[in-house]
Amino acid sequence: MLSFTLNGLRFKNPLILASGILDESGETMLKVIEHGAGGVVTKSIGRKPREGYENPVIYELPYGLLNAIGLANPGIENYGEEIKVAKKGGVPVIGSVFGSTVEGFVYLAKKMEEYGADAVELNLSCPHAKGYGMEVGTDIALVEEIVEGVKKEISIPVWAKITPNTENLVKIAKAVEGADALVLINTVKAMAIDIEAGMPVLSNKFGGLSGPCIKPIGVRAVYEVYREVEKPIIGVGGITYGRDAIEYLMAGATALQVGTAVYLRGIEVFSLIAKEMEEWMEKHGYAHFTELIGLAQVR
Repeated sequence: MLSFTLNGLRFKNPLILASGILDESGETMLKVIEHGAGGVVTKSIGRKPREGYENPVIYELPYGLLNAIGLANPGIENYGEEIKVAKKGGVPVIGSVFGSTVEGFVYLAKKMEEYGADAVELNLSCPHAKGYGMEVGTDIALVEEIVEGVKKEISIPVWAKITPNTENLVKIAKAVEGADALVLINTVKAMAIDIEAGMPVLSNKFGGLSGPCIKPIGVRAVYEVYREVEKPIIGVGGITYGRDAIEYLMAGATALQVGTAVYLRGIEVFSLIAKEMEEWMEKHGYAHFTELIGLAQVR
C-alpha cells in the first residue's frame, strides 16, 4: 500500500526525513529509520565546517517553529562515516549539500556519491544563510547551471530543493527540471519579535518558519509546479498527520518529507502518519497511495 520506487530507489513508504532534523549524525538517522522513515535526508553539508549562528537559533511558536541555525555542519571531509552508519538502516540515504557556485556543488555531490549516498539533494532554498540557499536558488540561470553541472558529474539521482520565497517559483522549477526530482518547499523566511525585550527573538533576526502553518504554502507550490514540470515532486512543509500527507499527494507530490512533526509528535511520527494514511485509504477504497497523486488537479 505504501512501498514504491522513485528514481530507481526502493522506499518502504513515501515518508522521508527532511533535512535539518535529527540528521547530523548517522546514529540519529538510524533511530529515525527504526521508527518508520522510508528514507532519510542528511543535514545540509558544506565544503568546510561551519558553526552557524549564536543562540538563540530556534523559537517555538503556537503554529510552528522559527529557526536560523545558519547551516551549521561538520564539513564534507568529516561526513563520510555518518553516511556509512546511516546506510545500515536499509533505506535510501540522500545527501543534502549547499554551496555558492557550480564547482562547489559538484565537489560536494561527488563526495556524497563517493561516501555511498543513494541520491543528492541540492539545497537551493535555505532562507537565512548569507551567500547560500535562497540567495543562490533565486538566480534562475545559476540554478540551471548547478543542476546541469552536478548531473554531468555523478551517476546517482539529483534532487533540487527550491524556495517558496520567490514570485518566480514555477520559473525556478522549470530551470531545475534537469534534476531527477524536485523538492518543494523549504522553510518560509520569517521573524518574530519579543515585545518585552523589544528585539527579534533570533540572533540572526530572520529565520525559516516551518510546521503546520506553512502547509497551505507547500501544497500550493506542489500544485502549481506539478502542472508545469514533468519530474517527480517531493512535497514537504507542515506534514504532521496522515491527512496532510494525502493532501500533498492529491496536489501532485510523488513522495513526502517530514521535519517539524518529529518535534511535535515524536520520533515515531513516521509510523503514525503511515498508519493514518493506510486507514484513510482503506476507508476510501484506495489500494496504493500512488492512486492519489495529482487527484485534485483541475486542468
